[in-house]
Amino acid sequence: MTSVGRTRARAVEILSLDSTDTRNALSAALVGELTDALSDCAEDTGVRAVVLTHTGSTFCAGADLLDPPHPDAVVGLLRQIVELRKPVLARVTGHVRAGGLGLLAACDIAAATTGSTFAFTEVRIGVAPAVISLPVLPRADPRALARYYLTGERFDAAEAVRLGLLTVTADDVDEALAPILDGLRRSAPQALAETKQLLTARVLETFDRDAADLTALSARLFSSAQAREGMTAFLERRDAAWVV
Repeated sequence: MTSVGRTRARAVEILSLDSTDTRNALSAALVGELTDALSDCAEDTGVRAVVLTHTGSTFCAGADLLDPPHPDAVVGLLRQIVELRKPVLARVTGHVRAGGLGLLAACDIAAATTGSTFAFTEVRIGVAPAVISLPVLPRADPRALARYYLTGERFDAAEAVRLGLLTVTADDVDEALAPILDGLRRSAPQALAETKQLLTARVLETFDRDAADLTALSARLFSSAQAREGMTAFLERRDAAWVV
């Protein structure tokens, strides 16, 4: 069963996360399919831009705790979005958690409905937002971000714009994206590619410098006793042992 839907509209490839039974969690299968789809977009001269969206009420719930991808695969996917020589836009009409915010930050432009919600929930299950920090930290306000990294609190779309995680929020996300997509269609492909490279240079420097260390941190934390307790508590819908 496919986890990523694919359609095209006027040279814009629309990739839709379509694993609603897991709230589009990043499973090994979904990461693999999305990686393949983005590779196809890179090679297809008929694709001028990519929109990453979703079915169901959740854009992405983070890592699939029952079928987690290897951290290296997540790093590879995030870097692929950043390096793709075509603009990638996130279209969100629901909730984004943990690793889903890594996808959001990797995209060049991100739009969400005003009712969308966001949270870095990693600390509540005993891990850290490690590999997703590769695109998140260069693009977000670190002082404002600290609260949500450390507490796992939910925040709304307006706050996500303030943090630098979203470009725009609107009641009608497609209406908000329409002039952006029109602008991309009017732009020369070579110029788009080179301009994107200018914008992503600092993000890619972070990947080059920190990817190995953050991958090791992610693997260490996910294998820890606290993470086992946190993930078990989450799946059993109870408080973890450390909650006071």
